[in-house]
Amino acid sequence: MHLKREQSPKNWPIERKGTTYLVRPRSSIEQGVPISIIFRDMLKFAKTRREVKKAINAKQIMLNNKVIFDERRNAVLFDIITIIPPKDSGINEKHYKITMGKNKKFGLEEIDGKEAGHKIAKVINKKTLKGNKMQVNLSDGRNFISNIKCKVNDSVKINLKSKKLEDCLPLKKDAKVIVFAGKHAGENGVVKEVDEENNRVRLESEGKLVNILIKQLMVRE
Repeated sequence: MHLKREQSPKNWPIERKGTTYLVRPRSSIEQGVPISIIFRDMLKFAKTRREVKKAINAKQIMLNNKVIFDERRNAVLFDIITIIPPKDSGINEKHYKITMGKNKKFGLEEIDGKEAGHKIAKVINKKTLKGNKMQVNLSDGRNFISNIKCKVNDSVKINLKSKKLEDCLPLKKDAKVIVFAGKHAGENGVVKEVDEENNRVRLESEGKLVNILIKQLMVRE
């Protein structure tokens, strides 16, 4: 259930000195950051794990427009965190998007309420169900039944209120992408060539051309 601080992933933006143990996320440890770490260590809205649990019990933390009840729940790239202040506090809701910086660590970008109504996820699989319905499986662990035209490795834009896929962001020439793994993690760039046979793309990033595995990047807006 717990994770030693020195064993935490290098992409977690936490201090290497502090409490001996950290919360272990329920899903893949290197693909995201648990809510407890986000609320306490990244946002600094709590000093202790007990304070994090108090905020969760008060329904003050939302992930992708859904109230969170588990401090070990993982938030992954481009997930939306909403902090709901206590009633009568006079403070407005705050929204944050999970990002990744050039330091190869996850970060948070404060966004407005309109932007917080949508998020991007990568298509990792598709299945044809009975009745010729298409199930789209995404990188954030969710599945959608949708007729939207997209391929594996494309990204989709999700409306978090209607819980529907709104648009496809195809992996193609001139697409904007972010690299989330490997030595180029945290870099943004533009696709110059897609080599589907070798599962790579040629990417222009920071004025240079690099070859990136498709599994290490995601199309973004």
